[in-house]
Amino acid sequence: MDLPSYAEPVVQFVEQHRAWGPPIIFILAFGESLAFISLLLPFWVMLVGIGTIMGASGDTSEFIVVWVAASLGAALGDWLSYWLGKYFHVEIAQMWPLSKYPDLIPKGHDFFERFGVWAIVLGRFSGPLRAAVPLVAGIVEMPMRLFQIANFSSAFLWAGVLLAPGAFGLKWLMGGA
Repeated sequence: MDLPSYAEPVVQFVEQHRAWGPPIIFILAFGESLAFISLLLPFWVMLVGIGTIMGASGDTSEFIVVWVAASLGAALGDWLSYWLGKYFHVEIAQMWPLSKYPDLIPKGHDFFERFGVWAIVLGRFSGPLRAAVPLVAGIVEMPMRLFQIANFSSAFLWAGVLLAPGAFGLKWLMGGA
């Protein structure tokens, strides 16, 4: 797997120190889902790379631990984004780095208005919207319980979709079961 230069050291570190895989993947998924960080650093490449090396061992329990870590990191990142939107409302769009993307919140709002609670699920799979939708959910004061149901369920789905192809696709390509 060819990784960008910024991702290689992290993936190599996890490959050499597998016990660090779950906490690192938690942090990466948190950053990938947090509105501010996700705009600056594309952590998804590292997540796919780590999913590949963790799944290459064939140890399903190791993959499950990494999947849960990524899911919880993603859900907590969106939860914090929701809270920031609820606390700062539309003023958050003026803060850096969001201020560099003036269309992000309006596009996220339009997407949220169009799809409602499903915007939380669908937005998680779209790079730019992943940063905006939880903020908008907080800005419009979506009920917390409804947000968290969509947030946690979509986080587990997203992490599985992101990690499984690298983990299980590699085994399939190599002729494993």
